[in-house]
Amino acid sequence: MTTTSVQTMAYGPLTIAYDHRVLEPRPWTVAQSHWVSGLLHDAPPGPVLEVCSGAGHIGLLAVHGHARPLTMVDLSPVACSFAEVNAQGAGMREQVTVRCGRMDEVLDPEERFAAIIADPPWVASADVLTFPEDPRLAIDGGVSGFDLVRSCLQVIGQHLAPAGFAVLQVGPDDQADEVAAHVDAHPALDLQVVETRTFDRGALVLLRRPTA
Repeated sequence: MTTTSVQTMAYGPLTIAYDHRVLEPRPWTVAQSHWVSGLLHDAPPGPVLEVCSGAGHIGLLAVHGHARPLTMVDLSPVACSFAEVNAQGAGMREQVTVRCGRMDEVLDPEERFAAIIADPPWVASADVLTFPEDPRLAIDGGVSGFDLVRSCLQVIGQHLAPAGFAVLQVGPDDQADEVAAHVDAHPALDLQVVETRTFDRGALVLLRRPTA
C-alpha cells in the first residue's frame, strides 16, 4: 500500500487510516459501533462478523475493549489492506481476521457468529454519480439500492447463532421498512426486527435470532 495519499481520522478512541480508494469513514456510524458494543455484553458466547467492512472502523470500534474475535469481510482488496492496517494500529491484530472476497464465498457454511455487523452499499445505481468522491464499489447498492442489503440479510440468516443479534446499516429513505418487509416475507431467515434508529445520513436496524 502506498502511503502518499493516506489520510487518518479519529474514530472514537481509534485512529483510522484510509485513502480515496475506500469509503471515507462517516462520523455518524460511531453510533453503530457503540450500539453493537453495548449489546455484546449480553450476547451469547462467540465471535463477531462484519461484512462490507471497508476500512474496518465500525467493527474495530465495536469490539474494542471486548475479548471476542472479529472477522471482517470486504470485496475490495484495498479495503481489506486498510482493515488490516487499522487493526494493527488499534493493537487488535491478533484479535482480527480479514477475509477478502464475496461474503457468500469466504464464509464456511457452518460458521456461526454471536453478532454480525453489516454495512452494505445502499445507494441506488442511478444516484451513484451524486457522490463523485466516493468509490462506486463502496456505495453502489444496485438498481433499487437494496441488492447488497438483501445479500447481507441472507448472510445474517445463515450465519447468526441462536440468540445472536445483528446491526444492519441502511439508507435513510424507507430502507429500514424494506428490511422489515423482507424479513416478514422470508420466515426461513429466522430473524426478527427488534428496533430501528434513524439518523440524517442513514438508519440502523437491530435484528435478533430467537433462542433455539
